Amino acid sequence: MQDKLLHRIDSLRTQLDAAWAKLRIDEKSAQITELEAEVADPEIWSNPDHARQQNETLARLTDEVQPWKLLKIQLDDLTELIAIGDEDLITELDTQLTASEQTFAELKKSLRFNGKYDSLGAILRITSGAGGTEAMDWASMLERMYLRFAERHHLKVTCLERTSGEEAGIKTAVYEITGANVYGLLKSEHGVHRLVRLSPFNADNLRQTSFALVEILPIIETSDDIKINDKDLRIDVYHSGGHGGQSVNTTNSAVRITHLPTNTVVAIQNERSQLQNKEKAMEILRGKLAQLQQEQHAESIDKLRAGESASWGQQIRNYVLQPYKLVKDTRTKFESPEPEKVLDGELDDFIDAYLENNLA
Repeated sequence: MQDKLLHRIDSLRTQLDAAWAKLRIDEKSAQITELEAEVADPEIWSNPDHARQQNETLARLTDEVQPWKLLKIQLDDLTELIAIGDEDLITELDTQLTASEQTFAELKKSLRFNGKYDSLGAILRITSGAGGTEAMDWASMLERMYLRFAERHHLKVTCLERTSGEEAGIKTAVYEITGANVYGLLKSEHGVHRLVRLSPFNADNLRQTSFALVEILPIIETSDDIKINDKDLRIDVYHSGGHGGQSVNTTNSAVRITHLPTNTVVAIQNERSQLQNKEKAMEILRGKLAQLQQEQHAESIDKLRAGESASWGQQIRNYVLQPYKLVKDTRTKFESPEPEKVLDGELDDFIDAYLENNLA
């Protein structure tokens, strides 16, 4: 029994070492040490935006690295205890090793996040399609679905923009979602989502088809990866129409940035100052252009063609509530007969199917 346990530990440690190297855990640990020293220095708060960014990076890296370190410590402890050869402990150690193997199986899922931006946070943007109130209500159902998903996964969510419909639902909603591998986790949701149901807004209770556009964009806070030429930008400022107090609504705090070569437009008015709105708009624009670059397989931003990211022709998932109940992904063919659970944020099976299907 003792030899079998040691053999299982050796096998698990070999797999752990391979994953450790692929995820660059040592490199990230060194980065964590540097960031901890930086954020411990009170001088960092002389630049609050930089301090916030460094603290968020530290939290993200810590969330990513800590579980792997704990697993390695567990294996070291188990190896020592098994080597002692105490027969009274063997059954308990076998149970602990099984738990460690299950932990590794879960952690191993992070190996699927091997894309350039997968470790970053994400901007979630939901836009209702044609169809008036019905489409706006569908957009709000998707909004609730993603907020519940984020809650289940303990992700931090910040609302950047939200425009309600006249009667129900939303026209648009923009959220910033941060945590470990958020973009890698949510990139499968990028595209058009279609709903078929009996309309609650139709007196005849007829079956209605609605569409909403979901955009998932990586949060690229610096211009190192995405270099945008200033001459390619048109920046407009205007009165904010959103919440935030009297000063927001009476000053030109809202910002609209247009990337002229691709006709990509980003508008933000949620923050209290024009500078903050401009910085957030540039962050979202970098994400849009990075997403567009991946879709067009372009070598650089300069080679992008004009066009919308996540075009309305890119339908990725159908949610049918009538005449039968089924949610089906058009790319992976994965389906669920329980749309109520999916719309309550249980998206993991769809995400897993997409990530497994797209493993490099």
